Amino acid sequence: MKFESILLDITEGVATLTLHRPERLNAFTEAMHAEIRTAMDLIEKPAAARVLVLTGSGRGFSAGQDLADPVMSGGRDMDVGSTLERNYNPLLHRLHALPMPVIAAVNGIAAGAAANLALACDLVIATRSASFLQAFARIGLIPDAGGTYTLPRLVGLQRAMGLAMLAEPLSAEKAEQWGLIWKCVDDDRFAEEVKAIARKLADGPTRAYTLTRRALRASVDNDFGTQLALEADLQREASDGPDFKEGVSAFLEKRPARFTGA
Repeated sequence: MKFESILLDITEGVATLTLHRPERLNAFTEAMHAEIRTAMDLIEKPAAARVLVLTGSGRGFSAGQDLADPVMSGGRDMDVGSTLERNYNPLLHRLHALPMPVIAAVNGIAAGAAANLALACDLVIATRSASFLQAFARIGLIPDAGGTYTLPRLVGLQRAMGLAMLAEPLSAEKAEQWGLIWKCVDDDRFAEEVKAIARKLADGPTRAYTLTRRALRASVDNDFGTQLALEADLQREASDGPDFKEGVSAFLEKRPARFTGA
């Protein structure tokens, strides 16, 4: 399918969705969101993919919402909350509900809603030249696209407050040190590293990854006993699948496992 503001490639279980408005630093528009929804429909088809990589074209990941988009031209009457409810929030829910791991491959600046969209993914890999910017205070807004939920859970309340209120860029290297992202990679190794991690996940036990995502996210709000009970339930579900049987067989036979992701 031909898109204008994104690119979509699905090859050997790896779906790569690229934000593709490099002349506007891949800023989001209503049209881009509509295309992303169509792309997600394709990604979510049974057996279409086993891992999703979200990245950007050109010199950056995304500048966030395009303030020049007609949807943002309402002046005093502009309701930014409705834009979140219509576009960003449903996208975040879909990413969380995907039955596969989601990688954010941040190839440059990630600002505003785009930064928080990236941080909502399961693994964030960034180039050493990349940075993350909670730009909202610069235009009199609060962090959105899940930012007020994600940031304090990843880096603590003080650092979340500093990022949100001071609106200063955070380098990928410091983001890695703070535990905000998984890995900071030299620019010349970035594409190779993302490809290797995506390939490893696409070849892995996809169902177990999905259940792991559920368990780890639930742990934020569960007490200890509730979490132990959830682990038992999810482990029961995981061990009932073919990948568990294959994993045990491969271990006993001293060979690499051949997971189907079923």
